[in-house]
Amino acid sequence: MSWQISLLVYTALLTVLMVIGVPIAAAMGFVGIVGVTLLSGTQLWPSLADVVWNTANSFTLVAIPLFVLMGEIILRSGAAKRFYRGLAVLLNRIPGGLAQSNIMACALFSAISGSSTATALTIGTVALPEMRQRGYSDKITLGTLTGGGALGNLIPPSIFLLVYATVVQQSPIDLFVATIIPGLIAVVMFMLYVFLRVLLNPSLVPARQPSYSWAEVGNAVLQVAPVTALMLAIICGMYWGIVTPTEAAGFGCLLALLLGLAYRELTRKDLWTAMVNTIAVTCVMSVIVINGQILGFAIVQAGIGHGVSEYLAGSGLSPFVFFVVIFFLYLALGAMLDGISMMLLTVPVLYPTLRAMGFDDIWFGVILVIQAELAQLSPPIGLNLFAVQSVAKNVDLATIAWASLPYALMLSLLCFILFFMPELATWLPMAMRG
Repeated sequence: MSWQISLLVYTALLTVLMVIGVPIAAAMGFVGIVGVTLLSGTQLWPSLADVVWNTANSFTLVAIPLFVLMGEIILRSGAAKRFYRGLAVLLNRIPGGLAQSNIMACALFSAISGSSTATALTIGTVALPEMRQRGYSDKITLGTLTGGGALGNLIPPSIFLLVYATVVQQSPIDLFVATIIPGLIAVVMFMLYVFLRVLLNPSLVPARQPSYSWAEVGNAVLQVAPVTALMLAIICGMYWGIVTPTEAAGFGCLLALLLGLAYRELTRKDLWTAMVNTIAVTCVMSVIVINGQILGFAIVQAGIGHGVSEYLAGSGLSPFVFFVVIFFLYLALGAMLDGISMMLLTVPVLYPTLRAMGFDDIWFGVILVIQAELAQLSPPIGLNLFAVQSVAKNVDLATIAWASLPYALMLSLLCFILFFMPELATWLPMAMRG
């Protein structure tokens, strides 16, 4: 069976299964098994067990439940609430006030949670009631929460990049380092947008901002310091080679637990809920990754990646045109799939072409994570939209989506900036490797 027929069969079968409502993880695994069977009968079935074992036994992926647990403990320990309120005091004089605090809080909390949805939900739970009470318009508040939450995987460490590193056999630390400059650019873009919008339409924020004494500012620094120190301990430990990402995640869990005990707000029930939620998230993600790897194995065995690479190379597409094609491909897929499923479906097919065209693995990982964040803001599946809606209450999804649109456009612009200036993603990893 030729790679063209295999591609057609896999695509048709996957589309049918998704249309009739089969979960994407089950659909990927089923198509992978069917594909391997069509190619060689049951001869390759034992290899599927190796795929499952090697994926589940990945030391890198062990970091995922630990990072999730760390974020859950921070959320329930009272640290997230103190952190946000302290940050709101420190950023009080910047135009936009609490709206700016949302973006900065999301950026810093992302370094702990590693998840966009968890970031949007955590900061939204604390910020939205406070902002409504002070007179901020939902038109600016909702967008800062969904857009700021979209920094979750772009600011290291990133659960998405841990999975990508496993798929393409790249260093997670190099990928984390590569997102630092693009992540900072995104934060600046978001805060500049809020700054300009508030200047053009002052009615979106309260006419008067509260003033704080030096004692209150000092107290705010003390509220922000523990979570900031936790973040720096994790990131610096990884980047200086003291710990691996998995060890950093375990160390972060310990520090988060000690912080929760110090605040005396983390009850046994809260800790149990955090562990249950961590298990649920990890199980769902593990099923998606394992089934995605099974489908990837079938794609490789059918020669689809190699065939697509040769076809595109022979078509004469320039690197920019190819980039535009995959940008809109991921934009369309992001409206239907979560970021990790989208990546697992496409990377085995596109990876050989990317290498043939000279695109860097690390650079493409940064592009992919931005596209995954765009998926978090894309209705009808965008998880950040639903996370904020669950907190906002009585606000329809369309209103939240419109508020998120400027942030989606800025992330799209960032993708094209990185195409023309790939050094923004590749320079820092190379510099740190010496």
